[in-house]
Amino acid sequence: MHGGVPGTIRARVADLRIEKTWRRGVQRTIATLVDESGAIDAIWYGRRFIERRLHVGQQVVASGRVKAQGWTLTLEAPEFSPDEGDAQVGAGRIVPIYRLTTGITAPTLRRAIRALLDTHGATLSDPLPHEIRDAHHLMGLREAIECLHWPEEFERRDAALRRLAFDELLAVQCALVRRRRRMTRGTSPLLKTSAALRAAIEEGVRAGIGENVVGATPEWTSDQAAAIEAICTAIAQPEPMMRLLQGDVGTGKTAVAFVAAAVAARAGYQTALLAPTELLARQHAATAARLLTPLGVLSVLRVGSQTTEERRTAQQQIADGSAALVIGTHALFTEATEFSRLGLVVVDEQHRFGVEERSRLLAKGDGEPHLLLMTATPIPRTIAQLLYADMDVSELRSLPAGRKEIRTAIRTSSELDRLWEFVQSEASAGRQTFVVVPRISADPLGEEPSWYESPELDAAAAKGIEEEADRIRLRLPGLRVGVVHGAQPATVRTSTMAEFARGALDLLVGTTVIEVGVDVPQASTMIVLTADRFGLATLHQLRGRVGRGGHEGWCVLVSDSDDEVAQARLRAIAETRDGFVLAERDMELRGEGSVLGTAQSGLPPLRVANLGRADDRVLAVEARHVAEELLSDQGDPLPSATELLAGYAAGWPVGSALAGGASTPAPA
Repeated sequence: MHGGVPGTIRARVADLRIEKTWRRGVQRTIATLVDESGAIDAIWYGRRFIERRLHVGQQVVASGRVKAQGWTLTLEAPEFSPDEGDAQVGAGRIVPIYRLTTGITAPTLRRAIRALLDTHGATLSDPLPHEIRDAHHLMGLREAIECLHWPEEFERRDAALRRLAFDELLAVQCALVRRRRRMTRGTSPLLKTSAALRAAIEEGVRAGIGENVVGATPEWTSDQAAAIEAICTAIAQPEPMMRLLQGDVGTGKTAVAFVAAAVAARAGYQTALLAPTELLARQHAATAARLLTPLGVLSVLRVGSQTTEERRTAQQQIADGSAALVIGTHALFTEATEFSRLGLVVVDEQHRFGVEERSRLLAKGDGEPHLLLMTATPIPRTIAQLLYADMDVSELRSLPAGRKEIRTAIRTSSELDRLWEFVQSEASAGRQTFVVVPRISADPLGEEPSWYESPELDAAAAKGIEEEADRIRLRLPGLRVGVVHGAQPATVRTSTMAEFARGALDLLVGTTVIEVGVDVPQASTMIVLTADRFGLATLHQLRGRVGRGGHEGWCVLVSDSDDEVAQARLRAIAETRDGFVLAERDMELRGEGSVLGTAQSGLPPLRVANLGRADDRVLAVEARHVAEELLSDQGDPLPSATELLAGYAAGWPVGSALAGGASTPAPA
C-alpha cells in the first residue's frame, strides 16, 4: 500500500479502541488490522456505530484511502464487510467492496448481482455503436458490467472502468456541445459603442479606481486589457456571448465587468450582476456607485433584506430602464423584478449558482442576453478546456500596480504565543486579523472542505468554534473578537461580517464561511489553524482576504501534521501565490481525488471518470470529438445518435446531464 491512493486489505481485527479528539463531541474509532505482511490502523471520525459492527478477532475486507504519516500508514474511513472466506460468493477472486445498508451483507448483495447478470445480462443492449467502440478500443457494455463485478484480473476491471468512464464523459461532452450550438442559434442585442466612447468609459473606471491609489491613474494590466477587448468585441455581435472570466485573487475582475456594464448602458441596455451573498452584493453596489455614477450609469441594489419602500423603488427603476446596472442576490429571480432591456448577465462566484438559476435570469432578458461568468478560483487549463468547452475563457493572472505582496509562513501550534503577540501589535496599529478554524463535523476526513461552506454545521462543531473564540479572547483581552460560522442565521453572519468590514472588530474567528470577495482593506493577517485540513484552493482563497489596503499582508498556516501530502500542500502555498500554478499543483497532489473546477461547470458530478487522472483527460478529449460528430450544427442528435442520446437523456450514466432535452444541463 502507498499513501494517497485507495487500498483494499483482507485482515483480522487485532485491536479496537475509541479515542477523544480535540473537538468536543467528536470521537474517533481506531481498528488495528493485521495480515501476514503487517498491521495498519483504520480510522473513522464520529461514526460511533463502527464499534458495534466490528469486534476483535473478526476477519474483514476493508477498502479506503491510504494516508501516510511519516513511516506509518492508515486507512481513512474505509468501507468494510465481514470476510466469510470460502462461504463468500467469489472467494479466491478479486472481490469488489460495496456500500451496504442495514440488513444487507456483502455476500447477499454479490449473490443478488450474480443472479441478476445470469438472468438478464443477455438482454442488455449497448447504445454505443460498435464503430465508436472499435475506434476507441472500448469493451461492450455487457462485458464491462460483468468485469466490474466479477473481474478475473485487474486489467479487465480497468478496461471495464474505462468503458463506463467513456460513456460518462461522452454524455457530458454531448451536453456541452449541445449547449454551445443551441446558444449560437439565438440572437442577442448588439452592445456596441464608438471607440472614443469606450476609451472614455475605461478612463473613467480607472480614474475611480485611482481614488484609492497614491499617484497617477492606474493602467490596466495586460490581462485586463485583453479581457476587456475580448468581451466588448463579443457583446457587439448578434451571437450570444458565453465567457468565463477567471481571475486570481485581486486581479481586478469586477473592474472588467463594470466596463462591460457601462458599454451596455451606452448601447441602451441593462446589466444584471448576480452575487452569492448580500454582503458581497452591497460591496459591489458601493464600488459601482463610486466608479460608474460619474459616467452617468445608475446602479441599483436588489436584495432580500430591503424595506418595502426600498424594494418598490428599486423595482420601479429596473422596470422603467433608468437603472442601467442591477446588482443583487437571489432577489433578482423574483417575478416582481422585471427588466426593461436586459442585455448582459454577469454572475460573480459563478459556482455558487446552478445552471437552472442562471437560465432563469437570462430568461428575463431581451432576446438572448450575453453571459459573463466570473470566478476567483483558478481552474487548471486542461480541466477548463474539457468542462468549459462550451464557453470562451479569459484569464487574469497579473496583479494591478500597487498591490502589496502577501507573505506566507508555516508555523506549529507551539509558536502560537508569539503569533498572538504579533496579532496584538497589528491591532494596535489599526489593522485586523482573520482566524480560520476547520469545519469538523461527523466525518472530517472525507473530501477536503470547500472554500465556501454550506449553511449546515453540526452543533458540536459550532460549539467548538465558539470555544476557540473564547480562548482567543482570554489570550487577547483587549481585542474586539467576532465569530462567524455556518450554524448561525444568515442575518447574524452578515451583521458580524459587516462589523468587521467597517472596523468595529479587531479579530474575526470563523470557518470558511468567511466571504470570498468581501474587501476589508485594514485586514492584514490571516491565521489558518490546523491548515493541513484544507485544500490548496481553500488556502489560496483565504490568503487573498488580506493585504488589500496597500499595506503588507501575512498568511500564517498553523499545522502539527507530519502527513506528507498535507505538508506538500502547505509548502506549495508558501512557495507561490499564483493561483493558476497552484491549481495545476492541486491537481497533481490530489491525483485520483476531486479536481478543482469539476463542481463549477454546472454539470452532474462524475462517478466513474476522474479528470485528476491523465488517462481520463485523454479519454475526455476523445469523447469531445465523438460528441461533435453526433450532433448537428443546431445541437440536435443526428439519426445515428438518436438511441445513444436518448439513453443518456434517460439518466445513463450520469443522471440528468441530457435529461429532458433541455438546451442546458441540469445543475449539479
